Amino acid sequence: MAVKKGILIANIGTPSKPEKKEVKTYLKKFLGDARVIDTPRMIWLPVLHGIILNTRPKKSAELYKSIWTEQGSPLQVYTESQAERLQARFPEAYVTYGMAYSHPTISESLAEMAKKGIEDITVIPLYPQYSTTTTASINDAVFRHYLKSEDMPSLHLIREFTDHPMYIELLAKQVEKGIKKYNPDKLMISYHGIPVSYVEKGDPYQAQCQATTEALIKRLDLSIPWQVAYQSKFGPAEWLKPPLDDTLKGLPKQGVKKVLVITPGFVSDCVETIEEIEEENCTYFMENGGEEFNYIHPFNDDEGFIDLLENLVKNK
Repeated sequence: MAVKKGILIANIGTPSKPEKKEVKTYLKKFLGDARVIDTPRMIWLPVLHGIILNTRPKKSAELYKSIWTEQGSPLQVYTESQAERLQARFPEAYVTYGMAYSHPTISESLAEMAKKGIEDITVIPLYPQYSTTTTASINDAVFRHYLKSEDMPSLHLIREFTDHPMYIELLAKQVEKGIKKYNPDKLMISYHGIPVSYVEKGDPYQAQCQATTEALIKRLDLSIPWQVAYQSKFGPAEWLKPPLDDTLKGLPKQGVKKVLVITPGFVSDCVETIEEIEEENCTYFMENGGEEFNYIHPFNDDEGFIDLLENLVKNK
């Protein structure tokens, strides 16, 4: 009898509603994960519960409201669509999705697979570059689930697709299309930042961002300058540099009046792409003398990205 196979795509998660209560619930799980914030618990948890969870949810809820759609959170909508489209590529398998810090949780999705008798599971964290703060947290959730289980299926964990030819080609086509359409003075390649201390401890994330950038630039025949930057800094620790916001503020003084931004680390639109990039960072650039700001959105549920996910499953 053929082994029943399953495919689980996994992402970070999102509040269920753009309201203070739901955002607080989400942030409690997300910022309470030692993979995300590795500060000693006896120091971090009082700060988290005493200060951050009493101040940040209200502000974050407003940001989520600004990106919310009729269907819900963009990240949830696109992740669900990615799973549905991937299911069409594997009609003989069961394809679903799970979130690290919201519903459906990774554990809930794995439990559903067990009910269906799935004996072989491929897990794809939707992060092109590996980091302990992202991919490792997905893997943690998978293994925590099976710590409570009497039986365990065969597992195939996709580590990253940092310089996968199909991934690089998708990025390159986006950039080429953007340059042709907008004729920018400079291309900004922005990755989500992490604390420098994580890299010093062995997190390969920065090296993998560099590998993605090198592969992308090698594929492109750019006639304009380009630069890497890091976004989304949180807290007082030193993060990877240069920061995107400060870089954009300074570009107009360097003669860069038209900028094009791409974020290779994101595969779906979310608050960090729509609000942080397209609103906040756009404002920084324009208020400091910029004339035109354009952003290349993530793949979302583009068929080319589904082709990549299909390839990852078939060549695991």
